[in-house]
Amino acid sequence: MEMELTALHWIYVVFIALIIGFMVKRRDTTLICIIGIFLLALVATGSLASSISGIFNSFIFAITELMSTILIISIIVAMSTVLTKSGINDVMIAPFAKFIKNPTLAFWVIGIVMMMISWFFWPSPAVALLGAVLLPVALRAGLPALGVAMAMNLFGHGIALSGDFIIQAAPKLTGDAASIPVGDVIAASIPLVITMGVVTTLSAFILLKRDMKLGRIKADNEGFVQDQTISENLLTLGQKKFFAIFIPIAFLLDVVALSILKLQGGDATALVGGTAVFILLILSLVAHKQQGLEKSTAYLIQGFQFGFKVFGPVIPIAAFFYLGDSGFNQIIGDYLPKTSLGIVNDLGAALAASVPLTKEIAAVTLTGIGAITGLDGSGFSGISLAGSVAKLFGTAIGGGTATLTALGQITAIWVGGGTLIPWALIPAAAICNVSPFELARRNLLPVTIGLAVTTIAAMFLI
Repeated sequence: MEMELTALHWIYVVFIALIIGFMVKRRDTTLICIIGIFLLALVATGSLASSISGIFNSFIFAITELMSTILIISIIVAMSTVLTKSGINDVMIAPFAKFIKNPTLAFWVIGIVMMMISWFFWPSPAVALLGAVLLPVALRAGLPALGVAMAMNLFGHGIALSGDFIIQAAPKLTGDAASIPVGDVIAASIPLVITMGVVTTLSAFILLKRDMKLGRIKADNEGFVQDQTISENLLTLGQKKFFAIFIPIAFLLDVVALSILKLQGGDATALVGGTAVFILLILSLVAHKQQGLEKSTAYLIQGFQFGFKVFGPVIPIAAFFYLGDSGFNQIIGDYLPKTSLGIVNDLGAALAASVPLTKEIAAVTLTGIGAITGLDGSGFSGISLAGSVAKLFGTAIGGGTATLTALGQITAIWVGGGTLIPWALIPAAAICNVSPFELARRNLLPVTIGLAVTTIAAMFLI
């Protein structure tokens, strides 16, 4: 059955193209996103008042969806500030500084550690765990903060999340939709995940080193809020050493708890965030003594100021892209066709229904469907559609269902799970104090190269 596309679908496509074009030209996209939200609401409701209200309601929806990420980033920054001001951070990073001595080691060590932690606990809590400790080490080794963000982003939200070999949430969704066992999806995804991961990270690293050599990115022009804070003589050396041991142990216990209690996603982030709050309070009381109560509040305020400053430019673009999924009905109302699965999923289904079938075209189409459905920024909302289309294509061409399913899954998560959509990669960008839009631009070419090579590899595996 051919998917019914309405004016709402085409308006969404036009504004996606405009947003991407403005981002490539390094222009701000806020006005474009707001106009897009307004037009979608106006065409859907036919009411000027509802359309104007829809802008505000879309912002509320976006903030609600992003709030847990805003909070964890703000709390980690607040905790990291007191670590630096008290001098504990210098003691903590000393062992790593001896090992990570240059930008190359910093990029690959941070990336590989991020990938391993993300396999078990997903990327968002992994970013929070790694950022506060390893970012200062990488900066001192000469790797720009943008390079640190790329490493955490590509290895965590890219490689680890797209394969999801341990938690297996992604292959379960795609496997069920394709009516094949989870094990088949995982087995088929291994060579594709390796191909995508190796090509993308190598491309990103080569381009990063080239731009560092040419002076386009400088190691000393990417500061971090903690590095701007002068260490004060608030603790004795013995106290600094104690907390330098205590804090990693506290977060290590979090890792153990995550494993035992099988916490993931938001629950895992909440445990890490709560631990950071307690550490912040303890350090404030010990370091500032009688002023500890007031100082703890001051650190939290500083963290929240940082968090909302970073997220402010992202809320309008997130508000627009959330309209591509379930956010449309909640923000504007039930104005899509009755058979609609959401704007981005409808576009993906329409693409699948409009192409002839060979194994090469099937692979390219699954990549396209994964990329389109990933535009809402979750990476997971469209992978069931990818599995369904893979089953259809696999039946039509006489095989390759598992490979097509894995390809759609990998594409959707690399695009929407946190390497190209600006608000989806906010955790890494915010921890490193870089623009999420700049990070998305830096990732665009390496990820595109990776997807092209991986799609070609899938053609030979079908």
